[in-house]
Amino acid sequence: MRKLYFIILLFFVFVGSSFVATPPNPFPEDPVKIIQSYPNPATSIIFFEFSRDYDKQYVLQVYSFIGKKMAELPVNASKISLILDNNYFRGIYIYQLRDKSGQIIESGKFQVVK
Repeated sequence: MRKLYFIILLFFVFVGSSFVATPPNPFPEDPVKIIQSYPNPATSIIFFEFSRDYDKQYVLQVYSFIGKKMAELPVNASKISLILDNNYFRGIYIYQLRDKSGQIIESGKFQVVK
């Protein structure tokens, strides 16, 4: 009789636990990238390519690793290029895609080798 109660208890534990709602994952696996930058590392030019669902009021800002704003480009096409002139020294640069209110939509980094 004890075995029967034990088996019934296990049955309800396993069946009952399958009905418990699991909370959604607050950290998605891989968010959709709006922007791709290439070539990385770059030498004289870098391209930023946007997915189709970008807003034409976005602005792409490029900063040096010490925080100096190097460029601010309006996103008016699905692909824009940035010429790395003599102001871009060897190192890491950060880009930020911002909306019209200044919120950061996406950010990333690229390397310049000269």
